[in-house]
Amino acid sequence: MSLFRRLLNPKKNKSDDAKKDADTSKYYPEEKLPVDERFTYNFNKNGGKFLYCENMDEVLEAFDNILLENDWYEQEAFCINEQLKERFNGFNLSFGINQRAAFFLSTCESLVGKNGSILLCSNQIKEKKLSEFPSNFIIFATTSQLVETISEGLRIIKNRNPKHIPTNITTIQDFESDKEKDFMSYGSTTKNLYLLLLEDL
Repeated sequence: MSLFRRLLNPKKNKSDDAKKDADTSKYYPEEKLPVDERFTYNFNKNGGKFLYCENMDEVLEAFDNILLENDWYEQEAFCINEQLKERFNGFNLSFGINQRAAFFLSTCESLVGKNGSILLCSNQIKEKKLSEFPSNFIIFATTSQLVETISEGLRIIKNRNPKHIPTNITTIQDFESDKEKDFMSYGSTTKNLYLLLLEDL
């Protein structure tokens, strides 16, 4: 604000400044985005490809478009999950566990809003390392799997079956192969990842 304006109208300026200070105080809570918006923003920033679907027909249509875009028809898909094999069996795909398959088709444990990562465990990847999978991933998930933090996702895994906690828990959040690596992403496995997100809430 100009010095002249302050001198000419001190009362008005004091009230304006007080209001501005109240709005931007360090003790004022930060405006927090809903978990779905935060996940979408961070996931896209990480280089992931996000496809929101309201029903299974839209999921199948989006899956069809992914196959068409990448010329993955009549190719092999790396898939461990029997339910997914049944759900996506009408696309001339063969399912196996070959690292050289065109893509890895899987579910996940959670979608983490804070950093836009995908939480996986032995339920999806058995005891394999991410580097042992194809470089292309198609993940099928639902909106009820959105969580704020990795800790929340881990708590859900633990509470689901406390006597048999799955092993090999990991996250992937690096979805751009050509971006420059920083210190935090060093050693992470980059995947070209499509997310088919079904609305179930």
